[in-house]
Amino acid sequence: MLLRDLLKNTDVEFVTADLNIEVCGVCFDSRTLIAGELFVAVTGFESDGHQFIGEATIKGASCILCEKAPDIAVPYVLVNDTRKALADVSAAWFQYPASMLKTVGVTGTNGKTTVTALTKQIIEKCTGAKVGLIGTNRNMIGGRELNAKRTTPESYEIQQLLRMMVDEGCRYAVIEVSSHALQLSRVHGIEFDVGVFTNLSPDHLDFHASMEDYALVKSRLFSNCRNAAINADDDYAAVMAAGGAHTVMTYSVKDDAADLIAKNIKLKMDRVEFCALMIGSINKTILKIPGMFSVYNALAAMSAARLLGIEIEHAAAVMQACEAVKGRTEVVPTGSDFTVLIDYAHTPDALENIIQTVRGFTKGRVITLFGCGGDRDRKKRPLMGAIAVKLSDVTVITSDNPRTEEPGAIIKNILTGIEDTKASYRVIENRRDAIHWALENAQTGDVLILAGKGHETYQICGKEKTHFDEREIVAEYLIENRE
Repeated sequence: MLLRDLLKNTDVEFVTADLNIEVCGVCFDSRTLIAGELFVAVTGFESDGHQFIGEATIKGASCILCEKAPDIAVPYVLVNDTRKALADVSAAWFQYPASMLKTVGVTGTNGKTTVTALTKQIIEKCTGAKVGLIGTNRNMIGGRELNAKRTTPESYEIQQLLRMMVDEGCRYAVIEVSSHALQLSRVHGIEFDVGVFTNLSPDHLDFHASMEDYALVKSRLFSNCRNAAINADDDYAAVMAAGGAHTVMTYSVKDDAADLIAKNIKLKMDRVEFCALMIGSINKTILKIPGMFSVYNALAAMSAARLLGIEIEHAAAVMQACEAVKGRTEVVPTGSDFTVLIDYAHTPDALENIIQTVRGFTKGRVITLFGCGGDRDRKKRPLMGAIAVKLSDVTVITSDNPRTEEPGAIIKNILTGIEDTKASYRVIENRRDAIHWALENAQTGDVLILAGKGHETYQICGKEKTHFDEREIVAEYLIENRE
């Protein structure tokens, strides 16, 4: 592709390169660069791509796309924002695949993974179309799974995935859109057919200056959406609605003025049941995932489907056949007289939701085991500690993914939220040992919640990722202690 064609939709400030040179690809990591590719110098969290312009040049980069003029003789294109430019040239390189798909973007603190999975399944079951998915747990092209590295990949990877979806016959793409993705322009240039807002609660406040800043970044999604589905019960609903989407559809369990309302809600041990009401439409809905948050997730997915042209009665009819998501209120087989649940809850709101859900159906005690990730928002740690001990009968405080922090220091942060409590809790720093202790002390009718890791099958200590699957740990312990 000619450089001029690659830069067609990029806001260029200055050019020294020959716009008629042939470019054989786009690269933003000098370690993987192939001779002839355009190298985009992106500023990252730990390093600045401009530092690697020399390496890229030695490897044969055809041109450099940068924010600062290189200090070596090399053809370059100067732009104001290389993150946006990377999104622009990636879209051009892959021939604008988003324009060939109906796209749904889902944002919010909690529920994104479940809502995207439900939306994908509803579209498939109601239309028969092939649907792609980009998310925390996995990326999917129809029924084929690919590994996912982060909630929303870098813009080049998103465009590459969308191209694969188009080439393999997908008509729709459903994408989890994190605040990092919006702040760092990973979805820049994509005009979503539907944007969905689930909720907002304290998270990523190490990255955002405040909740208000966090909300404003989230609202950017809706300035790039034709239609928006918004949770009217959330305190930040108005901020999202002001984002600028052409059509706004609201959903609620509290506000009768919303466009889609859940009534006659029944919370069961293994499912939720409710009536989904729209003007002129009453639809019994069953979702086989327990908890009030599942009602909201179902409404969000149904709203997205409706904005895509699928009738609510059709969405409601197929909801019962939708499958749960790995690591979200996931029941682990134990063959015991107590229950073990794995859930990704890693924010105060999510932890409260899962404990309250379990409290609603357990016949015994609620045992909550959790930790907090290192190198992440420290402010939520004492909040999660306070919630866990307040709502649980027994709390086990342990490690999660400590990353480059000391696990003991993270636990001390958590304990500041429960210093004055008389609730029952135990600190066991090693997560495997903590799970063993919780299993050993579980009694008939108890529900043990393993919170925080969810779908993850690894633990990150320092910068090393090691295998750590809580399903395996539970199974191995139970087998060893039955022999």
